[in-house]
Amino acid sequence: MIKQNKYLILKNQYCLANYCLVALRKEDIQLIRKWRNDQIGILRQKKPLSIPEQKKYYDNIIQRTFSQKKPDSILFSFLFNDNCIGYGGFVHIDWNSRRAELSFIVDTKRSNDNNIYNMDFNTFLTLIKQIAFNELNFNRIFTETYDIRPFHISILEKSGFKLEGRLKEHTKISNMHVDSLIHGFLRLQFKN
Repeated sequence: MIKQNKYLILKNQYCLANYCLVALRKEDIQLIRKWRNDQIGILRQKKPLSIPEQKKYYDNIIQRTFSQKKPDSILFSFLFNDNCIGYGGFVHIDWNSRRAELSFIVDTKRSNDNNIYNMDFNTFLTLIKQIAFNELNFNRIFTETYDIRPFHISILEKSGFKLEGRLKEHTKISNMHVDSLIHGFLRLQFKN
């Protein structure tokens, strides 16, 4: 039996229908590495991750966050019917300002099917808002998305995230400069 980690500052898991967010499980990290490498063009990741790098990241960075009262990041395995289909959570947490950036990625096959991706991402956003505002007492969560992802952006906006800014030609992907869009969601928008 695999020992399940949990964050000291959170309940063990958050579920909606057949979906759950649980503290990032070690057993899922190589799946996540593969998805990140497959989808490197939508991430701020500059080079493919190796198996040893991913293991070292989990062992040296992620594991210590479970016992911290104010971790820099809180990451979850995103489960559907108890199978890992993605991961995400809060990164670059600023506890003084009560804000965090969202991170999210799903299995590459699921991300390529708009109907499945819409359901997955909407469910993730519903659960992550509950954690952000009910559990962690954040004031604000935000995202940075490259403008080459209009479907992803439409889901964010339908979920209540407001476009707050555009960083023109902010990053280079496939030899082309693209804009980064910043979307935010405030506590006062959250309805439990």
